Order: sequence, then structure tokens, then C-alpha cells
Amino acid sequence: MIKEILHIACRAPSAMNTQPWEFAVITGKVLERIRSAIIEKLHNMEPMKPEHLVVGWSQESVYRNRQVELAKQLFKLMDIKREDKEKRAQWLERGFRFFDAPAAIVILTDRALSEHGPLLDVGAVMQNICLAALNFGLGTCIEDQGVLYPEVVRTMAGIPDTKRIIISIAIGYPDPDFPANQVQTNREDAENLTTWIGFDD
Repeated sequence: MIKEILHIACRAPSAMNTQPWEFAVITGKVLERIRSAIIEKLHNMEPMKPEHLVVGWSQESVYRNRQVELAKQLFKLMDIKREDKEKRAQWLERGFRFFDAPAAIVILTDRALSEHGPLLDVGAVMQNICLAALNFGLGTCIEDQGVLYPEVVRTMAGIPDTKRIIISIAIGYPDPDFPANQVQTNREDAENLTTWIGFDD
């Protein structure tokens, strides 16, 4: 099933048809070992060394506000109080465990390519994976927590040093009864994000 999803996803457009993506699909004991090693590093507060450009924003920006709003929605559904540090930490760990999904798709690029150029193309294939998965009744979650300790993924999955680890996608059958899966994220109205130029001429 995942093989078919990737086959469909690879129809994504890319700059000059370079198709700069590769995939490592991980499951079973290897994925369990990766989970355990990542959580151990997290508990030991070891520094993260992502191989992709991590998104950053001002603490006072609209982007930060949207992130906070999502957290409030999720914590309300999960009955996690603001002052409950233990439950908040447990929720954080879920992302580092690939949300306990039975499989993870790690998207790679070749180090022979520029660091940032392929990322737009990777975004296209990434969304295609998520949309194709829905067609097969699967759920996905795009998440960078699973690759914030790339040395763990690289070593345990046997990914060569010639490949750059970009992002991971947790994939499996969704649990409709899990509270967090009930969240409906807000979206800014497209009219507030669009400037119309030349239409009045």
C-alpha cells in the first residue's frame, strides 16, 4: 500500500523534473529502536542537530499566535492543563515517537544538490503522500521531531552520508476515537492573504 502511495506521490512537479526526493520507509524493530534512542537523547537533553532548516519565528508574530492557538485546541481536547508539565512533556514525546505510528516515511535529498533548492519540490511530494494516503484510508502526520536527531535515524536505518535527512511522515490507520484527531485547525481567509494587482485596469 505504501509502495503505491509513493508511486502516486512521485508524480509531483519538480524544478526541471529533477525529482530530488528519495524515501526511507521504516517499520518494525528498527522503528522501535529509533524511537527509544530518540527519547533517550531527548531525556538527556542532548543537542538536536537537524539537517534541514528549522522553521523559526518571532515570539510576537502572527505565526507564533497560530501555533499557540493550535496548542490550546489540542490541549483542551486531550485534557492537558497549562500547569500540568508532566502531561505536556508526554504530549511532546509523542511527536518524537512518530506518534506511535506503525511506519514512518523519511524523505531524503542528495547532498550533491543545494541545501535549500530541493525543499520546494520535497514539499510537493510530501503533500502528495498525505493526500494519496487518505485515498487508501490511512492517516499521516508530517513532523520534524522524528528527524531532529538525524544521527539516530541515519545509523539505525542505514542511510548513507551522501543523503540529507529532511523530514518524516508518520503513517498508519487513524484512530477516530483519539481526542486529538477531533481537532479542526483554523485557517486564515485567503482574501486576507492575497493582493490583487492589475485587475482594476
